[in-house]
Amino acid sequence: MQFAPALFELDANCRFIEQSISTIDADVVVFPELATCGYFFLNADESRSVAMPEDDARLRTFRECSEELKKTVVIGYAESSGGNVYNSALILRPGSEPVSYRKTHLFYKERYCFTPGDSGFFVVDEPRTGARLGVMICYDWRFPEAARTLALRGADIILCPSNLVTTLYGKVMPARAIENKVNLVVTNRWGTETRDEESLLFRGESAMYKFNGELLAVSPSAADSVIVADMDYLNTRNKMFNSVNDIFADRRPDMYE
Repeated sequence: MQFAPALFELDANCRFIEQSISTIDADVVVFPELATCGYFFLNADESRSVAMPEDDARLRTFRECSEELKKTVVIGYAESSGGNVYNSALILRPGSEPVSYRKTHLFYKERYCFTPGDSGFFVVDEPRTGARLGVMICYDWRFPEAARTLALRGADIILCPSNLVTTLYGKVMPARAIENKVNLVVTNRWGTETRDEESLLFRGESAMYKFNGELLAVSPSAADSVIVADMDYLNTRNKMFNSVNDIFADRRPDMYE
């Protein structure tokens, strides 16, 4: 679900997210990075003002929607926990406790606003389909270790909520899919945010890639947009690409030091 979250407008953004969860017909629904609050914060006080604890009523509403509609939902938000504020992705699955991935690699002025993530990379099972899902957030894509770690831990599909201001990811994401033989979903936002005479233009073009790098679906650059694709996730578990070579079995970690 590509859209343009309004900066600081938690209630309006959350109403939009709730409505979208209800209307999108899919097993897994993914929203952009910091979808609840907008992106371009300048300091920790600003990010703290929009941060949401685990028991926030709006997050409980999202969880109730996930349970009632039997959908797995991934939502970027500012997470308040233990006196820290994290750039996180909330992962909601019917019948399971919520978990959050906390962004590992902080981009640009995020380092002045958020605590570096400490969740590490992990994989969860999607209960309706049995697909294995891993999550990374935006700038994490620049680090091949992020996608590789998720793939080594069994991810069939990597979900990447984003606020991308570069077009380079369109060149790199297919490579991440190919080198790990995983499907990949990039949910970006669109629009512009201006603070202190500096503007960030978010590129839109959310995209879904097959494990061979094939583009399955793409959004426009400047519009709300829902894209849906069926993903063959079982074939990602066989890492062979010919009768001899397995991209994981052939790894030589002793040579990578």
